[in-house]
Amino acid sequence: MQRRTLVLIATCFGLLNSLGVGHAEQKGALTPADYIQIQQLYARYNDAIDSGDAEAFAATFTRDGSFNDLHGHDALVGFVHYWRTKMNGTNMRHWNTNLVINPAGQAATGSVYLMLINIGVQPPVIALAARYHDQLVKTPDGWKFEGRVTTTEGPRQAAAAARH
Repeated sequence: MQRRTLVLIATCFGLLNSLGVGHAEQKGALTPADYIQIQQLYARYNDAIDSGDAEAFAATFTRDGSFNDLHGHDALVGFVHYWRTKMNGTNMRHWNTNLVINPAGQAATGSVYLMLINIGVQPPVIALAARYHDQLVKTPDGWKFEGRVTTTEGPRQAAAAARH
């Protein structure tokens, strides 16, 4: 199944390139590989925070990266521990959709919708709807978040507790 998906993606990018859409290097835009790597960055972020892997979470950011009011590796690691122990993070799952990636020279901006699902209750419920607004940079270790800001959407009842 994965192989079929990769073949389909490669075929689509090849078709777009043959139509003149994929000349990323010539236009200073992103390559198809950049888009895939950025999508994987978003997935690794969600997996890291949901599994409580603080180091993997911090690794999705640049060394001096920021997340809302937090800045730098140690603050990001500390946040995951706080999230898991004090904010019911062990029962929360991040679901992202509608990823938009915009080239910005050697960097990019991104935005994605977030639904935070509380799986600690039956049936699971949406605990928060929000949006991430991101500054992305390509580093020698791959794409990273340089800055990430969360804006809550909908009623603000649980926003202060779930701002992550």
